[in-house]
Amino acid sequence: MVNVAVEVFFSASRFAADKLVMGSTNMIDVEIQGGVARIFLNRPEKSNALTAGILDQFLSTVKEIGKDPRLRVVVLGGRGRVFCGGADVNELKALTEANAGDFVLKIHAVCEAIRGLPIPVLAQLHGACIGAGLEIAAACDLRIAAEDTKFAMPEVKLGIPSVVEAALLPRLMGSGRAAWLVLTGEAIDAKRAYEWGLIEAIGGRDAVERTVQSLLAADRQALKMQKELIQLWDEAPLAESISRSLELFAEVHRKR
Repeated sequence: MVNVAVEVFFSASRFAADKLVMGSTNMIDVEIQGGVARIFLNRPEKSNALTAGILDQFLSTVKEIGKDPRLRVVVLGGRGRVFCGGADVNELKALTEANAGDFVLKIHAVCEAIRGLPIPVLAQLHGACIGAGLEIAAACDLRIAAEDTKFAMPEVKLGIPSVVEAALLPRLMGSGRAAWLVLTGEAIDAKRAYEWGLIEAIGGRDAVERTVQSLLAADRQALKMQKELIQLWDEAPLAESISRSLELFAEVHRKR
């Protein structure tokens, strides 16, 4: 599926601790506190628009987070007025048939790494969540958005299709609503995003922190197993999903 999406994009591009601050890798900030890693897109002057360089930093950061056994939850947010304005417009303009695939595969790699983390990932959204930014949010396990958040997949207005992790949208919202989003390119507000199932809650920092505490209160290994099963439910036949759930259930009891 990813290879097909990249080929389509090729074609379109011809035309168009108690507290430990890990610090900044230029445009990605990370803070770790009490078993929670908070990753922030940190390009506020450009609406946290994504470049190839930012995506490389993002991927490295997520991979490092996944190696830390102390961590229980990841919160993904953005500095400044918006979560993410999508791919950097200048970067999109510079894409050619030869390099467009590399760019969208970087977006896919980041989303795949987020989905591959063994702990829950919560997207803290505000302002705007656009294009590739929405794909990254869709790759998270849970999404909470501030009331002022706007969501859009405007790629068709730029002469390109929505690809790679846009394929997660029908699983969240249903095929008709996902089709409306990617075919019209129009924005929806947080209320409609909640009604459509794109986000799980509307709220600010307090709502995010309540959810974080709920996740921290759960058993780490059980959460890891549950995350695996949730993704399996999306992708595997029913019989396979049930079989794997029975294996994990037995594994828990063998360890007791």
